[in-house]
Amino acid sequence: MPYQNDLLQSSIPLEQKKSNYVNHLIIGLVCAILATASYAFFSIKPAPSTANEIALTIPDITTNIEQPIKLPNPTNTTSEASTPPLETSATPSMQSLSTIWQEHKIKSGESLSAIFSKNKLSKSDLHKIVHANDISSQFAAIRTGKSLMIGLDSAGELSHLTYKKSPYEEIKATRLEDGNFNVELNLKEIERRISSASVIIHSSLFVDGIDAGLSNQTIMQLADIFAWDIDFALDIRENDQFSILYESLYIDDKPIGTGDILAAEFINQGRSTKAIRYKDPAGKVSYYTPEGNSMRKAFIRTPIPFARISSGFNLKRKHPVLNRIRAHKGVDYAASTGTPIKVTGNGKISFRGKQHGYGNVVIVQHGQRYSTLYAHMSKFHKGQHTGQHVNQGDIIGYVGKTGLASGPHLHYEFRIDGVHRNPLTVSLPNSSPIPKKYKAAFLEESKSLLSQLETLNATQIAEKSQ
Repeated sequence: MPYQNDLLQSSIPLEQKKSNYVNHLIIGLVCAILATASYAFFSIKPAPSTANEIALTIPDITTNIEQPIKLPNPTNTTSEASTPPLETSATPSMQSLSTIWQEHKIKSGESLSAIFSKNKLSKSDLHKIVHANDISSQFAAIRTGKSLMIGLDSAGELSHLTYKKSPYEEIKATRLEDGNFNVELNLKEIERRISSASVIIHSSLFVDGIDAGLSNQTIMQLADIFAWDIDFALDIRENDQFSILYESLYIDDKPIGTGDILAAEFINQGRSTKAIRYKDPAGKVSYYTPEGNSMRKAFIRTPIPFARISSGFNLKRKHPVLNRIRAHKGVDYAASTGTPIKVTGNGKISFRGKQHGYGNVVIVQHGQRYSTLYAHMSKFHKGQHTGQHVNQGDIIGYVGKTGLASGPHLHYEFRIDGVHRNPLTVSLPNSSPIPKKYKAAFLEESKSLLSQLETLNATQIAEKSQ
């Protein structure tokens, strides 16, 4: 060993050699410690807290407090004021990082209480949330298929609860420092853009509308607007056409759906009908002709839109079941069992029950002169009774084949002063026109929309002629 050879070869006394060796060892250790400390004291600290400076920190040996020395950033040629500093507060992000989120898909029949139980959340917190304020009651309206986002803090307690009602509505509950919850409704701003479409009908309103990029919602709205003038089950012909201006809805530049139809023209069998949407200063929204007459009539033509007419108004028709001549004083609409039936005008239910060959039938009286009858229904709509007032478009029953019926259909009658009239051709009374005090504003507002409709039609005619 080197240490042993040293001791044997040296003439220095053994005790003195041992002492010298220990001293050298101690001095080496001290030097190593000082070198390490010096390196640590003068090392460059991590990246600076702002974008415009580099922080070099040197310890103040007397106070042991780090003092930053600010040096200009050689790569930054702009003024310090032109570049905002980076966010230095860590509180919000730390809160977000400490929240553990989990998603709960809402199943059929699940209540908020059941969801809390399944996720082992406090019933006390549930009580605090649903009684927090007027908004919190909306948590009770959760819908199947949507999601609840559950946020838990580091202790596993509920800190956030979020429910997205729609693409632009979100209800959020946040735990406060006192343990209660604040519930708020966050609304995203919806951008409304005007879109347009021109469609020539070759197959059907739905098929050709969908092919043109229209949504089911927009096509149904179009049918509702013209329901008083056009029977979409009987009147539509090939090469009929329509043009519409409608709202496309966006959030953060992303499409989320469609809004209202602003203006439309339908050319049916060569006859043009135009409709303009108008919201008056009182807040009432309706559709009017360019002259200001209401598109809404006292009655809509058909109680089942798009249904096939299986038998028309015929006073000398041969009954399909009785096999003898028997006047058919209404119109039959063939549809599948369970199809909803809508009342064609405002009125009062004068009869609701079974009646001879009509089976389940409802009769509605519309003022002094008019009445309508709906027969062969499979069942009545719940919650209605004789003497009850109903509004145009309300569901009063469902298609069936009760009574003398060879298959599921609706038998519909229209009577004026007790006399049966053909529902397909009878002249329907109009509703009130736009109030005189609003008419000038309406006419001015409608100019632009009508001009755009004319441009659409001109473009369609030009394309059709090519």
